[in-house]
Amino acid sequence: MDQPTQQKTVAIYSTPTCHFCQMTKEFFTEKGIEFTNYDVSKDLERRQEMFNITSQMGVPVTVIGDDVVIGFDKEKLSELLNITA
Repeated sequence: MDQPTQQKTVAIYSTPTCHFCQMTKEFFTEKGIEFTNYDVSKDLERRQEMFNITSQMGVPVTVIGDDVVIGFDKEKLSELLNITA
């Protein structure tokens, strides 16, 4: 019996007013990808964590396993999650 591929841990650092953050979260929801959302407009600790990862303050920042994607890059996200865009 085939075991489903273990989904990598997915986290997104976002703000409520960010259009590309919303697009990223909608993409994950449409594809059935579980993710953790960190609102860096309110969570200063996560904001610093995001800055430590990327050395910049732009959102969204998506962390998939050990990989980091800055912005909404559907092709890169799909590749890292092994799904079709």
